Amino acid sequence: MDELITQATSGDERNRGPAVAVLPVGSFEQHGDHLPLITDTAIACLIAKRIADDHDLFLLPPITISCSHEHAPRAGTVSISAATLYAMVNDIWRSLKASGVPGLLIVNGHGGNYVLSNVAQELNVDGPRVALFPVSEDRARARADAGLESTGAEDMHGGEFEVSLLLHGAPHLVHDGIEQDDHSAPSRPHLLTLGMAGYTTNGIIGQPSLASATKGKAILDSLSEAARAHLAVIGQR
Repeated sequence: MDELITQATSGDERNRGPAVAVLPVGSFEQHGDHLPLITDTAIACLIAKRIADDHDLFLLPPITISCSHEHAPRAGTVSISAATLYAMVNDIWRSLKASGVPGLLIVNGHGGNYVLSNVAQELNVDGPRVALFPVSEDRARARADAGLESTGAEDMHGGEFEVSLLLHGAPHLVHDGIEQDDHSAPSRPHLLTLGMAGYTTNGIIGQPSLASATKGKAILDSLSEAARAHLAVIGQR
């Protein structure tokens, strides 16, 4: 993870000048027995660093614990409340704005962080300065660009999308045995009530056996290009 977390100095950022900040938001939650608890954080950092590098932005360190309550029964999962995550992002944006940073791109690596949509909407009441990324359209385009074989509904957690990104950007995090962890549960109507335990026994919903580093690179390429439109909307490109 060291190479994915910013090492910039104050001097580096002073020389860059005002630039949109990129905030990776991950989680600390179960991803079965063969992916680490930091999976979503690693993925958010991979995407955020690529975007920051490609678009010359101000990369922030990640929020590493978020809203993982649907995974609560499984060992290792740690959550904070939605109210706490809301407050953290709100405070970070206020601090950035006070120091002259013109905008914020929130890169969310965990689908359960629903509250981030509310944060973004509320912070943009006085004008578009905060974008949440990737949205469903960005992910769908990335899946198509990378030639993923599973659908978005099938590939919810620890599957082809996530494992492909890790195989490309942090292969040491993918442990032996993940290719045997495929589990299908494309319909999850009671997820908010039953949590993941209602739909999977091994902690995975998806087909990690379909993942590849080549697909991961294509996903990352697509997402970096998709970020350009979000930066334009918040007035920075």
